[in-house]
Amino acid sequence: MPAKSSPALPAPSALPARSALRDRPFRLAAPPVSGMWRPRLVLTGVLVGVGAFALFCWGLALGDYPVSLPEVVKALFGVGDPGTLTVVRELRLPRALTGLLVGVAFGVSGAVFQTMTRNPLASPDMIGLTEGAGTAVVAAVVLGWTGGLGLSTLGLLGALATALLVYALAWKGGATGYRIILVGIGVSWICTSATDFLVARGNRFEAEEALGWLVGNLNGRTWSQVDSLAVALAVLLPAALGMGRWMRTLQLGDDVAAGLGTPVQPVRLALLLTGVGLVAFGTAAAGPVAFVALACPQIALRLAGTSAPPPLVSGLTGAFVVLGSDLLAREAIPGTELPVGIVTGALGAPVLLWLLIRANRAGSGG
Repeated sequence: MPAKSSPALPAPSALPARSALRDRPFRLAAPPVSGMWRPRLVLTGVLVGVGAFALFCWGLALGDYPVSLPEVVKALFGVGDPGTLTVVRELRLPRALTGLLVGVAFGVSGAVFQTMTRNPLASPDMIGLTEGAGTAVVAAVVLGWTGGLGLSTLGLLGALATALLVYALAWKGGATGYRIILVGIGVSWICTSATDFLVARGNRFEAEEALGWLVGNLNGRTWSQVDSLAVALAVLLPAALGMGRWMRTLQLGDDVAAGLGTPVQPVRLALLLTGVGLVAFGTAAAGPVAFVALACPQIALRLAGTSAPPPLVSGLTGAFVVLGSDLLAREAIPGTELPVGIVTGALGAPVLLWLLIRANRAGSGG
């Protein structure tokens, strides 16, 4: 039986040139993510920012001494009569600025955690970080021990200790987003139980002070909260935006991100520390304002039409939600100022249920 002849190889001239091969799309393509300056993304950021500024000015105009919006804008630039300047710049501006900065901090932090874990249910108030910061601050209030540290520093230490505990317990040859969420939920309940014990242990006045802070409150904010939070945002916000490319590659999964040159575990740890810092300083300034970090990145994602929550638009959305909720809290019941956390909780609970329903329908809800 004659031996089979091997198929003839193409002549060298029939092979494509090396330059032609290089021009073909054989290389691993860049991740299909939205560009930083897409028109829809930019337009969304501008519109949400303008809306947040409008609510900011509206909040400065309301009160026992009414001020018109034009007078508010002039007062912000130091123009106006002394009475208006005192009311706007000294009495009302710290509260409004705290609400604005807290919204930005929580919104960006939520975007960082949801992108890092690739889960829309991941947020600082779902994985125990706000609870850890709250436990540290309540312990200082009830036990009367601060060690010479301010509430912002104590909140940062509490959130950082909680984050490191979650990261260590979730580590198994690496820390995946799924394990971080599961471990974080358990640690969250531990911190909540510890906070409840501290409140029950304190006397009446200490308990009232702690409970008023735990709800999330902008009443009585001063320039000290504004200063510490502004400094924290000046450092942490550029860090979060600077890691935006790595955040987008993490959306594709750890293996793909590593193939694209992303140092997965160092980046995840850096993002974790950045998100912890944002939520810790925000929580220390206004308490754990509920659901802002959970809902605002999802709202921003759908408004901007991106594949992952855009950090800057998420922060502006957080500012819009916190400032709008504060207006509702002040005006919903005449003569009574509700804590802002009550309003954000009422608005955010339906968003949480909707996300759970979507996750269940998609087969990822357990």
